[in-house]
Amino acid sequence: MEQDTKDTLDAMQTKLDAIYISTEKTRKYFQVVLWVTLAMVVLPALGLLIAIPVFMRSYTSSFEGLL
Repeated sequence: MEQDTKDTLDAMQTKLDAIYISTEKTRKYFQVVLWVTLAMVVLPALGLLIAIPVFMRSYTSSFEGLL
């Protein structure tokens, strides 16, 4: 009976190790997706915060000579 329990515990430990490895791979995948999302969405948005005022200043200054 005790050998059966030990075998069951060993099998469970093996499965837990496999689950841990799978979880770590998934965590790393989500971390990469997060960084790519930040690079593709947030950085261009920050760039637009700088570019739009410069464009608007240039655009409105072109109308100054018309008045």
